[in-house]
This record gives sequence, C-alpha cells and structure tokens, in this order.
Amino acid sequence: MSDDSLILYEDEIQKIDALLSKLIKGAEAKCALLVDKDGHLITRQGFTHSLDTTALGALLAGSFASTKEIAKLVGEPEFSVLFHQGKKDHIHMNIVGERSILVVIFDDRTTIGMVRLYSKETAVELTKIFDEVKSKAQQNSGIGGDFADVAQDRLDDIFQD
Repeated sequence: MSDDSLILYEDEIQKIDALLSKLIKGAEAKCALLVDKDGHLITRQGFTHSLDTTALGALLAGSFASTKEIAKLVGEPEFSVLFHQGKKDHIHMNIVGERSILVVIFDDRTTIGMVRLYSKETAVELTKIFDEVKSKAQQNSGIGGDFADVAQDRLDDIFQD
C-alpha cells in the first residue's frame, strides 16, 4: 500500500455516511459528498439523485488543485476551505486530512456559518476515522505480505502436481 492510498471497508463507509447524515441534518444542507483529491467519489448522503456526482467530484478536486497553485503564488501552502455562492445553491468545501475533500451543497434555508461549523466538526471526526484506517493498515502490512507468500506457495504446490 502506498502512502497516499487508503482502503475503506463497509464499516468505515457506514461510519462516514452517519457523519455526513448528521452534518446534513445539523446544518440543514441539501447533501454532502466526500471526494478524494483525485476526484473519485468516496461516498455521498442527502439529495444527490439529480446530480452527476462523478463529474462533480472530478471538477471539485480540480478546483482544489488549481486553488492550491494560486495559494502558492500568494505564499500559502494551500487554501483549506473554498466557498462558491450561487443565486440559490451554494457549495462549501474543505480539506479533510491529507487526501479528502468534504463537500456540502446547501441553499438559503441555512447560513454559511452553520455549514462551516458542522463541516469543521465532521472533518475532525472523519480525520479520526482515516487515522484509524491508516493505523490498521500499517499494523497489517506485514501480515498481508506473509499471507500472499504462503498463498502463492500453496498455489504453486497445487498446480505442480
């Protein structure tokens, strides 16, 4: 496993989905998405059936990538929060950990302050989940290699006969 990859299993996705649902309810948002920095959708909650979440994830990640370059030009390592305001719908994005972007889409039923508050709390909890996953992966990295070697040896034994 490379340092920048993270494998999430069903129980972690369920925890993440619960956090996103809590965020939507608390902030009175329309939906929330978790996207990796490469633009791949990790999970989503809320009213998303009318959205092309695949394209949206890729474009939002691209937005963060271009903003990172702008930040460098003004002497910042990265801008961790982005906000896009429309006539009726708005998008709030913030970096979670080193590899993910939390996206909240909301309208005028709530305020940017509420969205920022709940997004910040959710980002802290998501970071804890990612840290646990990373820790488990590091603990199991030696086990996986041994298992693969033993499995390969057994397969070789089976098919040589």
